Amino acid sequence: MKRFISMMAIFIFASHFTLFAQQKQKMMSAADASWLNPTLFPKRIPQLQWLGKTDYYVFAKKNSFFKADAARGKAVLLFDKATLNTDLSKSGMDTVKQLPRFTFFAPDKAGFSLRHRFYVYDFQNHNIKKVNQVPDSAKNISFDNKTERVAFTIKNNLYMAENGKVTQITHDKNPGYVNGQIVSRNEFGIDKGIFWSPGGEKIAFYHKDQSRVFNYPLVDINHRIAKVENIKYPMAGTPSEYVSLGIYNIKTGKTIFLKTDPKSEQYLTSVTWGPAGKYIYTAILNHGQNHMWMNKYDASTGVLVKTLFEEANPKYVEPLFPLYFNPFNPNEFVWNSRRDGWRQLYLYNTDGKLIKQLTKGKWEVTKMLGFFMKDKVYFVSTKESPLQQNLYSVDLRNNKIIRLSPDHGTHSAIVSKDGRYLLDIFSSTNVCRDYKLINYRGKVIRTIQQDKDPLADYKLGKMSIFTLKSTIDGAPLYCRMIKPANFDSTKKYPVIVYVYGGPHVQLITDSWLGGAGFMLNYLAENGYLIFTLDNHGSENRGRAFEQVIFRHLGTNEIKDQITGVNYLKSLPYVDTTRMGVDGWSFGGFMTTSLMVRTPGVFKVGVAGGPVIDWKYYEVMYGERYMDTPQENPKGYKEASLLNYVHNLRGHLMLIHGTMDPVVMWQNSLLFLQKAIHEDKLMDYFVYPGQQHGVVGKDRLQLTRKIKSYFDEWL
Repeated sequence: MKRFISMMAIFIFASHFTLFAQQKQKMMSAADASWLNPTLFPKRIPQLQWLGKTDYYVFAKKNSFFKADAARGKAVLLFDKATLNTDLSKSGMDTVKQLPRFTFFAPDKAGFSLRHRFYVYDFQNHNIKKVNQVPDSAKNISFDNKTERVAFTIKNNLYMAENGKVTQITHDKNPGYVNGQIVSRNEFGIDKGIFWSPGGEKIAFYHKDQSRVFNYPLVDINHRIAKVENIKYPMAGTPSEYVSLGIYNIKTGKTIFLKTDPKSEQYLTSVTWGPAGKYIYTAILNHGQNHMWMNKYDASTGVLVKTLFEEANPKYVEPLFPLYFNPFNPNEFVWNSRRDGWRQLYLYNTDGKLIKQLTKGKWEVTKMLGFFMKDKVYFVSTKESPLQQNLYSVDLRNNKIIRLSPDHGTHSAIVSKDGRYLLDIFSSTNVCRDYKLINYRGKVIRTIQQDKDPLADYKLGKMSIFTLKSTIDGAPLYCRMIKPANFDSTKKYPVIVYVYGGPHVQLITDSWLGGAGFMLNYLAENGYLIFTLDNHGSENRGRAFEQVIFRHLGTNEIKDQITGVNYLKSLPYVDTTRMGVDGWSFGGFMTTSLMVRTPGVFKVGVAGGPVIDWKYYEVMYGERYMDTPQENPKGYKEASLLNYVHNLRGHLMLIHGTMDPVVMWQNSLLFLQKAIHEDKLMDYFVYPGQQHGVVGKDRLQLTRKIKSYFDEWL
């Protein structure tokens, strides 16, 4: 009897354990896959930064700010929301519901802005001072910490505010002339149009003349009579913008322009002020994007002082970074270049003399972190692996490189002013996000925050990363596979190949989920085997690996993707009759290419925001990789998917946002029109009002739409 009771107890315990395990293993929802569930995001340390030039770091927690000593780690309260609101009320200002974004520039002071008003908060003496404000219509706002001046744009003109007084800098009435804004459609590392001089006494700014660029209509249907919103969109082979660089002198109130050719379709990038503000440097890239001149200009007259060096390549040159000046020797700077085939660091003086190459190897320097301790440069690179981004220092005296980040994975860093400490923020295939404090030798001082995997309770499929050999040149191709949950090697599974395949994107990384994100794991949970391959052309593999695609977009990328397909077909658990492909933007181009240029390989394809014909894409990107349609008619014809519509087999759905300013809606509409004329059945779906990415509630519907399409046809 006792044995029976004991066995029953074991059975009941086992049953409860099984039930608990079943309850623990959650399944992702479509909302989860659409990034609409914040509880699944790796936890961040809000507003993490260094406290001025000290060795204290600052962070926000529960509407309070704390500082912690790097050496000892003890956290001390600086102020909380209640204190801030008391001080705001005392100063006659509106209170806040949550802490605004602060910049701690001194041990006792921090700056913040609210509703286009700028404040300095002395949190030790509980004093808040409004230092500036700009009109509510201001955009492209740029605050100078030294002078507390603010530069900004209203419509197409540039303005400056000082002590609340607004000065108009440019007076262009022609809307085709634009000042202080991004030029060249964000290419060449360009992410702003306003550049303060080191002392805050001058403002350099982009001026673009886009009056020759064709207007392109986007239609807003959210009016009874739909409204046309015209944007300037220079398509490959058509007239482009003219760019020049102006410099406004605040003391004299006068503007001069650098003596560049104002009527040349050349590109101006890598804009950098010299440390004293006397000179300004910019890279001039020719329209063909295969020859670059690094020029030094007199900031008072705009006269060319000297061309420091040139870079040329038969295919293309792509300057992406500014000059990094040495604060310990203002006559030296570092230049990040791919001149030897890999992005590496070169030390120059301001006369253009190459002092030496600082780093060398078959790996890429992806970010410069700065000069520290007189003789060290900190940077981020792929030195350990193309999948990883680690932190390093290089000694200016002997070129000795030290790896600082102790863990494999994808790292970024916030460096203290003196370079003694780095806040290392990273993830890897087995870490969702960790924060560590390390020193300049790479020693871990402490782990500041170690996150629990927010997906630990979810029933995810197993992810693996491996390589295949390219049939083009034998190069290793990185691949990622996510197996379905409850994978059974004796069964056969449908496959979805997720693809991007274009420059400046790398899908497979040593980071959380292998870089796959939620959507792909959601599809794997629902019974699909998910496969991704980074083909030739993708990021962080060097110039030769990327330039294989030059003048023939799609052709060699397809060859690499077919290498992946052939591998999949060799696996006993892959149902080769049920293979699908999915991608967005360049990935939409690749998805459609695979459906019509390798007909029959894939049963189902879903292509979002796809480029269909590169002559409908913009000048800067399109001409870099394809030259112009006039120069490369054969390549454009070969890449145009309109020429392959007759090959379409299986089920293809194209998706597009109707207000897409990146890949014009015209692309997918032309493919649809051609399919109708060719009597080819396909599916088509639009997101009214959405741009190149589908966001908000529409994103949830997009997730459900993609999954349901594969569920129905694959």
